[in-house]
Amino acid sequence: MYSRNITNLVIEALEDTPVILINGARQTGKSTLCKNIVKEGAFQGNFVTMDDPATLLAAQKDPLGFLEDLGKHVIIDEVQRTPELFLPIKKLVDDDRKGRRIILTGSADVMMLPKVGDSLAGRIEIHNLWPLSQDEIEGKKSNFLTTLINTEKKFSASNITWIEIAKKMRLGGYPESIDRSSPSRRNKWFSDYITAILQKDIRDLTNIEGLTEIPNILKLIATRVGSTINMSDISRLSGVKHTTLKRYVTLLEHIFLIVHVPAWTKNAEGEFVKSPKVYLNDTGLLNHLIGQEDDNFLEQRSNAGAYLENFIVMEIIKQLSWSNLSLKPYHFSIHKGSEVDLVLEDKTGNLFGIEIKSAATLHDSDFNGLRRLSTLVGKKFKRGIVLYTGEQYLGGFGNNLQAVPISAVWSE
Repeated sequence: MYSRNITNLVIEALEDTPVILINGARQTGKSTLCKNIVKEGAFQGNFVTMDDPATLLAAQKDPLGFLEDLGKHVIIDEVQRTPELFLPIKKLVDDDRKGRRIILTGSADVMMLPKVGDSLAGRIEIHNLWPLSQDEIEGKKSNFLTTLINTEKKFSASNITWIEIAKKMRLGGYPESIDRSSPSRRNKWFSDYITAILQKDIRDLTNIEGLTEIPNILKLIATRVGSTINMSDISRLSGVKHTTLKRYVTLLEHIFLIVHVPAWTKNAEGEFVKSPKVYLNDTGLLNHLIGQEDDNFLEQRSNAGAYLENFIVMEIIKQLSWSNLSLKPYHFSIHKGSEVDLVLEDKTGNLFGIEIKSAATLHDSDFNGLRRLSTLVGKKFKRGIVLYTGEQYLGGFGNNLQAVPISAVWSE
Protein backbone atom coordinates (compact mmCIF):
# COMPACT_ATOMS: atom_id res chain seq x y z
CA MET A 1 0.00 0.00 0.00
CA TYR A 2 1.44 3.36 -1.04
CA SER A 3 0.67 6.68 0.61
CA ARG A 4 -0.26 9.31 -2.00
CA ASN A 5 0.97 12.85 -1.58
CA ILE A 6 -2.24 14.49 -2.83
CA THR A 7 -4.29 12.84 -0.06
CA ASN A 8 -4.16 15.78 2.33
CA LEU A 9 -5.12 18.21 -0.44
CA VAL A 10 -8.24 16.17 -1.17
CA ILE A 11 -9.13 16.01 2.54
CA GLU A 12 -8.65 19.78 2.88
CA ALA A 13 -10.89 20.37 -0.15
CA LEU A 14 -13.70 18.40 1.50
CA GLU A 15 -13.96 21.12 4.15
CA ASP A 16 -15.19 23.81 1.76
CA THR A 17 -15.80 22.38 -1.72
CA PRO A 18 -18.92 20.38 -2.67
CA VAL A 19 -17.37 18.44 -5.57
CA ILE A 20 -13.82 17.08 -5.81
CA LEU A 21 -12.63 15.48 -9.03
CA ILE A 22 -9.61 13.15 -9.01
CA ASN A 23 -8.38 12.74 -12.58
CA GLY A 24 -5.79 10.30 -13.83
CA ALA A 25 -5.06 7.39 -16.12
CA ARG A 26 -6.52 3.99 -15.28
CA GLN A 27 -4.70 1.96 -12.64
CA THR A 28 -2.91 4.95 -11.08
CA GLY A 29 -4.70 4.32 -7.77
CA LYS A 30 -7.68 6.70 -7.78
CA SER A 31 -10.14 4.19 -6.33
CA THR A 32 -7.62 3.05 -3.73
CA LEU A 33 -6.99 6.65 -2.71
CA CYS A 34 -10.73 7.26 -2.22
CA LYS A 35 -11.20 4.07 -0.22
CA ASN A 36 -8.26 5.02 2.02
CA ILE A 37 -9.82 8.43 2.69
CA VAL A 38 -12.97 6.62 3.79
CA LYS A 39 -10.98 4.11 5.84
CA GLU A 40 -9.15 6.91 7.64
CA GLY A 41 -12.47 8.50 8.60
CA ALA A 42 -12.01 11.67 6.54
CA PHE A 43 -15.10 10.91 4.44
CA GLN A 44 -18.27 8.94 5.14
CA GLY A 45 -20.37 7.92 2.17
CA ASN A 46 -21.25 5.33 -0.43
CA PHE A 47 -18.83 4.16 -3.11
CA VAL A 48 -20.13 3.28 -6.58
CA THR A 49 -18.30 2.61 -9.81
CA MET A 50 -19.54 3.21 -13.34
CA ASP A 51 -17.49 0.22 -14.47
CA ASP A 52 -20.30 -1.92 -13.04
CA PRO A 53 -22.86 -2.45 -15.86
CA ALA A 54 -25.93 -2.44 -13.60
CA THR A 55 -24.82 0.73 -11.81
CA LEU A 56 -24.01 2.40 -15.12
CA LEU A 57 -27.44 1.58 -16.52
CA ALA A 58 -29.23 2.91 -13.43
CA ALA A 59 -27.27 6.17 -13.55
CA GLN A 60 -27.99 6.67 -17.24
CA LYS A 61 -31.70 5.87 -16.94
CA ASP A 62 -32.52 8.21 -14.04
CA PRO A 63 -29.43 10.26 -13.08
CA LEU A 64 -31.15 12.55 -10.56
CA GLY A 65 -32.97 9.72 -8.81
CA PHE A 66 -29.78 7.66 -8.82
CA LEU A 67 -27.88 10.42 -7.02
CA GLU A 68 -30.64 11.10 -4.52
CA ASP A 69 -30.74 7.42 -3.56
CA LEU A 70 -27.01 7.43 -2.81
CA GLY A 71 -27.28 10.04 -0.06
CA LYS A 72 -25.54 13.35 0.49
CA HIS A 73 -22.00 12.02 0.55
CA VAL A 74 -20.85 9.71 -2.25
CA ILE A 75 -17.80 8.63 -4.25
CA ILE A 76 -18.52 8.00 -7.93
CA ASP A 77 -15.74 6.11 -9.68
CA GLU A 78 -15.06 6.39 -13.44
CA VAL A 79 -17.60 9.19 -13.81
CA GLN A 80 -16.55 9.95 -17.40
CA ARG A 81 -18.78 7.05 -18.46
CA THR A 82 -21.90 8.92 -17.30
CA PRO A 83 -21.84 12.58 -18.37
CA GLU A 84 -25.61 12.55 -17.69
CA LEU A 85 -24.77 12.90 -13.99
CA PHE A 86 -23.19 16.34 -14.11
CA LEU A 87 -26.26 18.55 -14.43
CA PRO A 88 -28.05 16.66 -11.62
CA ILE A 89 -24.90 17.03 -9.50
CA LYS A 90 -25.05 20.78 -10.11
CA LYS A 91 -28.66 20.90 -8.97
CA LEU A 92 -28.03 18.88 -5.82
CA VAL A 93 -24.98 20.86 -4.67
CA ASP A 94 -26.73 24.16 -5.39
CA ASP A 95 -29.63 23.02 -3.21
CA ASP A 96 -27.31 22.02 -0.36
CA ARG A 97 -23.86 23.44 -0.96
CA LYS A 98 -22.53 23.01 2.58
CA GLY A 99 -24.19 19.73 3.44
CA ARG A 100 -23.29 17.66 0.38
CA ARG A 101 -19.91 16.31 -0.63
CA ILE A 102 -19.27 14.35 -3.82
CA ILE A 103 -15.93 12.85 -4.84
CA LEU A 104 -15.60 11.93 -8.51
CA THR A 105 -12.83 9.99 -10.19
CA GLY A 106 -12.20 9.99 -13.90
CA SER A 107 -9.85 8.08 -16.17
CA ALA A 108 -10.47 10.70 -18.84
CA ASP A 109 -10.47 14.47 -18.55
CA VAL A 110 -14.19 14.92 -17.94
CA MET A 111 -13.80 18.70 -17.93
CA MET A 112 -13.29 18.42 -21.68
CA LEU A 113 -16.70 16.82 -22.18
CA PRO A 114 -19.38 19.14 -23.58
CA LYS A 115 -21.08 21.33 -20.96
CA VAL A 116 -19.39 19.61 -18.01
CA GLY A 117 -16.98 22.45 -17.29
CA ASP A 118 -19.72 25.05 -17.37
CA SER A 119 -22.10 23.03 -15.21
CA LEU A 120 -19.65 22.66 -12.32
CA ALA A 121 -17.77 25.97 -12.55
CA GLY A 122 -17.19 27.35 -9.06
CA ARG A 123 -18.36 24.12 -7.44
CA ILE A 124 -15.48 21.76 -8.18
CA GLU A 125 -11.82 21.33 -7.24
CA ILE A 126 -9.66 19.19 -9.50
CA HIS A 127 -6.65 17.07 -8.58
CA ASN A 128 -4.57 14.93 -10.93
CA LEU A 129 -3.25 11.57 -9.76
CA TRP A 130 -0.30 10.33 -11.80
CA PRO A 131 1.52 7.01 -11.50
CA LEU A 132 3.56 6.76 -8.32
CA SER A 133 6.44 9.18 -7.92
CA GLN A 134 9.80 7.97 -6.64
CA ASP A 135 9.32 9.63 -3.26
CA GLU A 136 5.88 7.98 -2.91
CA ILE A 137 7.44 4.61 -3.73
CA GLU A 138 10.05 5.25 -1.05
CA GLY A 139 7.41 6.45 1.42
CA LYS A 140 8.41 10.10 1.75
CA LYS A 141 7.73 13.55 0.33
CA SER A 142 10.36 15.37 -1.69
CA ASN A 143 11.48 18.93 -0.92
CA PHE A 144 12.92 19.43 -4.39
CA LEU A 145 10.58 22.22 -5.55
CA THR A 146 10.78 24.09 -2.26
CA THR A 147 14.57 24.00 -2.42
CA LEU A 148 14.59 25.03 -6.09
CA ILE A 149 12.75 28.30 -5.49
CA ASN A 150 14.75 29.11 -2.35
CA THR A 151 17.96 30.08 -4.11
CA GLU A 152 19.98 30.14 -0.91
CA LYS A 153 19.24 26.50 -0.08
CA LYS A 154 21.31 23.57 -1.25
CA PHE A 155 19.78 20.36 -2.53
CA SER A 156 20.10 17.12 -0.63
CA ALA A 157 20.89 14.00 -2.61
CA SER A 158 21.95 10.41 -2.08
CA ASN A 159 24.48 8.43 -4.07
CA ILE A 160 22.86 6.38 -6.80
CA THR A 161 24.33 4.31 -9.61
CA TRP A 162 23.25 4.39 -13.22
CA ILE A 163 22.00 0.80 -12.86
CA GLU A 164 19.72 1.91 -10.03
CA ILE A 165 18.42 4.86 -12.08
CA ALA A 166 17.79 2.60 -15.06
CA LYS A 167 15.87 0.17 -12.86
CA LYS A 168 13.63 2.99 -11.61
CA MET A 169 12.92 4.05 -15.19
CA ARG A 170 12.12 0.51 -16.31
CA LEU A 171 9.74 -0.09 -13.41
CA GLY A 172 7.90 3.21 -13.75
CA GLY A 173 5.16 4.12 -11.31
CA TYR A 174 2.04 2.08 -12.01
CA PRO A 175 1.38 0.20 -8.73
CA GLU A 176 0.36 -3.05 -10.45
CA SER A 177 3.40 -3.01 -12.71
CA ILE A 178 5.83 -2.33 -9.88
CA ASP A 179 4.57 -5.37 -8.00
CA ARG A 180 5.10 -7.73 -10.95
CA SER A 181 7.99 -10.13 -10.42
CA SER A 182 9.67 -10.06 -13.83
CA PRO A 183 9.97 -8.00 -17.05
CA SER A 184 7.79 -10.51 -18.92
CA ARG A 185 5.01 -10.18 -16.33
CA ARG A 186 5.23 -6.38 -16.50
CA ASN A 187 5.06 -6.48 -20.30
CA LYS A 188 1.97 -8.68 -20.10
CA TRP A 189 0.33 -6.22 -17.71
CA PHE A 190 1.07 -3.22 -19.94
CA SER A 191 -0.21 -5.08 -23.01
CA ASP A 192 -3.50 -5.88 -21.30
CA TYR A 193 -3.63 -2.34 -19.92
CA ILE A 194 -3.46 -0.73 -23.35
CA THR A 195 -6.15 -3.09 -24.65
CA ALA A 196 -8.43 -2.20 -21.72
CA ILE A 197 -7.97 1.53 -22.36
CA LEU A 198 -8.94 1.09 -26.00
CA GLN A 199 -12.06 -0.86 -25.09
CA LYS A 200 -13.20 1.42 -22.26
CA ASP A 201 -11.88 4.96 -22.01
CA ILE A 202 -11.28 5.84 -25.65
CA ARG A 203 -14.46 4.12 -26.84
CA ASP A 204 -16.43 5.96 -24.14
CA LEU A 205 -15.00 9.32 -25.15
CA THR A 206 -15.79 9.13 -28.81
CA ASN A 207 -17.29 6.86 -31.42
CA ILE A 208 -14.37 6.43 -33.78
CA GLU A 209 -13.24 3.78 -36.15
CA GLY A 210 -9.72 2.50 -36.31
CA LEU A 211 -9.07 1.98 -32.61
CA THR A 212 -6.40 -0.53 -33.60
CA GLU A 213 -4.33 2.35 -35.04
CA ILE A 214 -3.93 4.10 -31.69
CA PRO A 215 -1.36 1.68 -30.15
CA ASN A 216 0.87 2.19 -33.19
CA ILE A 217 0.54 5.96 -32.86
CA LEU A 218 1.39 5.69 -29.16
CA LYS A 219 4.52 3.70 -30.06
CA LEU A 220 5.56 6.34 -32.58
CA ILE A 221 5.11 9.03 -29.96
CA ALA A 222 7.16 6.93 -27.51
CA THR A 223 10.14 7.10 -29.87
CA ARG A 224 9.87 10.90 -29.85
CA VAL A 225 9.53 11.71 -26.15
CA GLY A 226 11.30 14.86 -25.09
CA SER A 227 10.88 16.46 -28.50
CA THR A 228 8.22 18.45 -30.30
CA ILE A 229 5.82 16.32 -32.32
CA ASN A 230 6.08 16.42 -36.08
CA MET A 231 2.50 15.49 -36.99
CA SER A 232 3.29 15.16 -40.68
CA ASP A 233 6.05 12.65 -39.92
CA ILE A 234 3.82 10.52 -37.68
CA SER A 235 0.97 10.75 -40.18
CA ARG A 236 3.25 9.45 -42.93
CA LEU A 237 4.63 6.58 -40.83
CA SER A 238 1.26 5.53 -39.41
CA GLY A 239 -0.78 5.99 -42.57
CA VAL A 240 -3.34 8.03 -40.60
CA LYS A 241 -4.65 11.28 -42.06
CA HIS A 242 -3.31 14.42 -40.42
CA THR A 243 -6.70 15.60 -39.14
CA THR A 244 -7.53 12.17 -37.72
CA LEU A 245 -4.09 11.91 -36.16
CA LYS A 246 -4.57 15.20 -34.31
CA ARG A 247 -7.82 13.85 -32.90
CA TYR A 248 -6.12 10.63 -31.76
CA VAL A 249 -3.28 12.53 -30.08
CA THR A 250 -5.82 14.72 -28.28
CA LEU A 251 -7.59 11.58 -27.06
CA LEU A 252 -4.32 10.17 -25.70
CA GLU A 253 -3.79 13.40 -23.80
CA HIS A 254 -7.35 13.37 -22.46
CA ILE A 255 -6.83 9.91 -20.97
CA PHE A 256 -3.55 11.07 -19.39
CA LEU A 257 -1.25 8.72 -21.31
CA ILE A 258 0.71 11.55 -22.91
CA VAL A 259 1.60 14.94 -21.50
CA HIS A 260 2.28 18.12 -23.44
CA VAL A 261 4.65 20.69 -21.96
CA PRO A 262 4.14 24.05 -23.72
CA ALA A 263 6.94 26.25 -24.98
CA TRP A 264 8.01 29.32 -23.05
CA THR A 265 8.51 32.39 -25.23
CA LYS A 266 9.48 35.90 -24.23
CA ASN A 267 7.46 37.37 -27.08
CA ALA A 268 6.40 36.57 -30.63
CA GLU A 269 9.89 36.67 -32.12
CA GLY A 270 10.40 34.05 -34.81
CA GLU A 271 13.54 32.55 -33.25
CA PHE A 272 11.57 30.80 -30.50
CA VAL A 273 10.27 27.25 -30.87
CA LYS A 274 6.57 27.49 -29.99
CA SER A 275 5.48 23.85 -30.26
CA PRO A 276 4.95 21.81 -27.08
CA LYS A 277 7.15 18.89 -26.12
CA VAL A 278 5.52 15.52 -25.57
CA TYR A 279 6.13 12.93 -22.87
CA LEU A 280 4.56 9.63 -21.81
CA ASN A 281 3.02 9.58 -18.36
CA ASP A 282 5.27 6.71 -17.24
CA THR A 283 8.68 5.33 -18.24
CA GLY A 284 7.54 1.78 -17.47
CA LEU A 285 4.95 2.21 -20.22
CA LEU A 286 7.59 3.88 -22.39
CA ASN A 287 9.92 0.90 -21.98
CA HIS A 288 7.11 -1.51 -22.89
CA LEU A 289 6.14 0.41 -26.02
CA ILE A 290 9.67 0.69 -27.34
CA GLY A 291 10.49 -2.90 -26.39
CA GLN A 292 13.87 -2.04 -24.93
CA GLU A 293 15.63 -5.10 -23.51
CA ASP A 294 17.02 -4.67 -20.00
CA ASP A 295 20.68 -5.41 -20.75
CA ASN A 296 20.66 -3.37 -23.94
CA PHE A 297 19.05 -0.48 -22.12
CA LEU A 298 21.74 -0.44 -19.43
CA GLU A 299 24.51 -0.53 -22.01
CA GLN A 300 23.18 2.57 -23.76
CA ARG A 301 23.68 5.09 -20.98
CA SER A 302 24.88 7.72 -23.46
CA ASN A 303 21.77 7.21 -25.60
CA ALA A 304 19.29 7.21 -22.73
CA GLY A 305 18.85 10.97 -22.61
CA ALA A 306 15.25 10.94 -23.84
CA TYR A 307 14.28 8.22 -21.32
CA LEU A 308 15.87 10.16 -18.48
CA GLU A 309 14.29 13.44 -19.55
CA ASN A 310 10.85 11.81 -19.68
CA PHE A 311 11.46 10.25 -16.25
CA ILE A 312 12.56 13.48 -14.54
CA VAL A 313 10.03 15.77 -16.21
CA MET A 314 7.20 13.48 -15.10
CA GLU A 315 8.64 13.27 -11.56
CA ILE A 316 8.50 17.06 -11.37
CA ILE A 317 5.01 17.24 -12.90
CA LYS A 318 3.86 14.76 -10.25
CA GLN A 319 5.32 16.97 -7.54
CA LEU A 320 3.58 20.01 -9.03
CA SER A 321 0.26 18.19 -8.62
CA TRP A 322 0.52 18.36 -4.82
CA SER A 323 2.61 21.51 -4.47
CA ASN A 324 1.22 24.84 -3.24
CA LEU A 325 3.90 26.80 -5.12
CA SER A 326 1.80 27.53 -8.24
CA LEU A 327 4.60 26.77 -10.69
CA LYS A 328 3.80 26.15 -14.35
CA PRO A 329 6.00 23.88 -16.50
CA TYR A 330 7.38 24.92 -19.89
CA HIS A 331 10.30 24.11 -22.14
CA PHE A 332 12.57 26.65 -23.79
CA SER A 333 14.15 26.32 -27.20
CA ILE A 334 15.44 28.56 -29.95
CA HIS A 335 15.59 27.36 -33.55
CA LYS A 336 19.06 25.94 -34.23
CA GLY A 337 20.19 27.22 -30.87
CA SER A 338 19.96 26.88 -27.13
CA GLU A 339 17.36 24.95 -25.16
CA VAL A 340 16.37 24.16 -21.59
CA ASP A 341 14.50 20.92 -20.93
CA LEU A 342 12.15 22.29 -18.27
CA VAL A 343 11.34 25.84 -17.17
CA LEU A 344 9.15 26.48 -14.13
CA GLU A 345 7.45 29.87 -13.94
CA ASP A 346 5.81 31.27 -10.83
CA LYS A 347 2.85 33.66 -10.65
CA THR A 348 5.07 36.73 -10.79
CA GLY A 349 6.95 35.57 -13.89
CA ASN A 350 10.11 34.39 -12.13
CA LEU A 351 11.82 31.50 -13.94
CA PHE A 352 13.68 28.43 -12.74
CA GLY A 353 15.47 26.40 -15.40
CA ILE A 354 16.23 22.67 -15.27
CA GLU A 355 18.48 20.86 -17.75
CA ILE A 356 18.67 17.04 -17.59
CA LYS A 357 21.79 15.06 -18.51
CA SER A 358 22.45 11.33 -18.41
CA ALA A 359 26.22 11.86 -18.12
CA ALA A 360 28.11 11.47 -14.84
CA THR A 361 30.49 14.29 -15.77
CA LEU A 362 29.62 17.76 -16.99
CA HIS A 363 31.04 20.33 -19.38
CA ASP A 364 30.70 24.08 -19.20
CA SER A 365 28.68 23.98 -22.44
CA ASP A 366 25.94 22.00 -20.65
CA PHE A 367 24.88 25.31 -19.09
CA ASN A 368 24.61 27.26 -22.38
CA GLY A 369 20.84 26.97 -22.62
CA LEU A 370 20.39 28.17 -19.05
CA ARG A 371 22.76 31.08 -19.71
CA ARG A 372 20.83 32.08 -22.82
CA LEU A 373 17.54 32.01 -20.92
CA SER A 374 19.09 34.03 -18.10
CA THR A 375 20.31 36.66 -20.56
CA LEU A 376 16.85 36.92 -22.14
CA VAL A 377 14.88 37.44 -18.94
CA GLY A 378 17.41 39.19 -16.72
CA LYS A 379 16.38 39.48 -13.07
CA LYS A 380 13.37 37.22 -13.64
CA PHE A 381 15.76 34.28 -13.97
CA LYS A 382 16.21 33.11 -10.39
CA ARG A 383 18.02 29.78 -10.67
CA GLY A 384 19.27 27.27 -13.19
CA ILE A 385 20.37 23.72 -12.46
CA VAL A 386 21.74 20.85 -14.49
CA LEU A 387 20.58 17.52 -13.11
CA TYR A 388 23.17 14.86 -13.88
CA THR A 389 24.07 11.33 -12.79
CA GLY A 390 27.20 12.27 -10.88
CA GLU A 391 27.48 12.53 -7.09
CA GLN A 392 28.67 16.09 -6.44
CA TYR A 393 26.71 19.31 -5.88
CA LEU A 394 28.74 21.88 -7.84
CA GLY A 395 28.63 25.64 -8.27
CA GLY A 396 30.89 28.00 -10.15
CA PHE A 397 29.15 27.80 -13.53
CA GLY A 398 27.71 31.32 -13.34
CA ASN A 399 25.32 33.36 -11.29
CA ASN A 400 22.67 31.05 -9.77
CA LEU A 401 23.81 28.10 -11.89
CA GLN A 402 24.59 24.76 -10.25
CA ALA A 403 25.07 21.10 -11.06
CA VAL A 404 22.86 18.87 -8.93
CA PRO A 405 22.84 15.05 -8.57
CA ILE A 406 19.69 13.64 -10.09
CA SER A 407 18.57 11.87 -6.91
CA ALA A 408 17.87 15.33 -5.41
CA VAL A 409 14.57 15.22 -7.31
CA TRP A 410 13.15 12.63 -4.90
CA SER A 411 15.23 13.36 -1.78
CA GLU A 412 13.76 14.81 1.41
